[in-house]
Amino acid sequence: MTEQKQKKTNPTNISEALKNIGADAYLMHGALHDSDIYYATRFLASDAFSYVLFENGDETLLISDMEKGRAEIESRVGNEKIKTTSDYNYRELAKEKKDANLAYTLVLKQLLAEKNTKRVAVSYDFPAYYYNALQEEGVSVVLMKSPFEKPRSIKTADEIEKIEKSQKAAEKAMSAAIEMIRLSSTDDTGSGKLVYDGQVLTGKMILTRIARVLMENDCADDETIVACGPDSADPHAKTYGALYANHPIVIDIFPQHKYSRYFGDMTRTVIRGEVSEELGRMYDAVKGAQEVGVNTAKPGVTCAAVHNAVCDYLEDAGYHTYRGGSKVGFIHTTGHGVGLDIHESPSVSDNPHVLEPGNVITIEPGLYYPEIGGIRIEDTIVITEDGCRNLNTLPKIFEI
Repeated sequence: MTEQKQKKTNPTNISEALKNIGADAYLMHGALHDSDIYYATRFLASDAFSYVLFENGDETLLISDMEKGRAEIESRVGNEKIKTTSDYNYRELAKEKKDANLAYTLVLKQLLAEKNTKRVAVSYDFPAYYYNALQEEGVSVVLMKSPFEKPRSIKTADEIEKIEKSQKAAEKAMSAAIEMIRLSSTDDTGSGKLVYDGQVLTGKMILTRIARVLMENDCADDETIVACGPDSADPHAKTYGALYANHPIVIDIFPQHKYSRYFGDMTRTVIRGEVSEELGRMYDAVKGAQEVGVNTAKPGVTCAAVHNAVCDYLEDAGYHTYRGGSKVGFIHTTGHGVGLDIHESPSVSDNPHVLEPGNVITIEPGLYYPEIGGIRIEDTIVITEDGCRNLNTLPKIFEI
């Protein structure tokens, strides 16, 4: 009974936001990778579909006939509020108009008219064709920043649990990757390349191992980062070729759970071989700054305060930050929200957002110098009632 009630409950009330812009409803149109529409409906499909949330809390999910049975089972929306395009004679309209997009526009127009919708709000990324076509059909359309950004930033206990599952998968994959590097040795040709199980260890081999472990834990990865040496000095660069001894190796894993769709995120930097004095100082500075960021993050504290605490620590340690306009050193923000998207609100940067219980954010300072290499350490934390809880347990060890 509880699960059924929860399934049919709207995720958020956007009535006030709609009133503020004089709109009667909020219309979304998206497909498999639209996190907002999934958040609102708990339903996704390969082909784009529409969802309307009206000012009075009523709602309609508009899908193809082929998806109706699945939507009735999976969607949060009540079955009586699920409509198909055939309910509005879509096929006949497409034949008559000889334009499938125009026919869909007319379907949307009918749907909105049923609820006496005079003015509809759409997201910034709403398809341009439908935006123009609806207005040409006499429907008043206004752009609106996503009303789900704020509620999505405050995770429920269930959402946090889902993020934790992805985070645990990331830690297993990270452990496997680091173990491969730890078991490697330097080849005997003097090239400095690492050798694992009789062959040169490459970034591609590490990426493959990470992907396998994530898959075994019901997660997928798209853009995992393994970056060695000079590549590590570029925050998003990857090394597919040989990995080298005595050079930092940045490993950034951010898996998405294939069933819950929630992400996890973590980064470790390791080195196999000797740590130079310069790299050692960089690592200690980043580790210290990361600890400061985690310890600063708590309810009532602004994202700017967390970010500036990290910058202060690194600058006091003698390193550059982009706060001062530098293009080397700490050249990105301190972190970001994590949830249905890998980067979502709040941004842990120089902004006035006040942290609240339920915010899930990363703390990931780094230092990047092309002539030396890069260091980054990242944990994902949950803001609690009296501080924060770190979802990472994997130790931070540089020399392995």
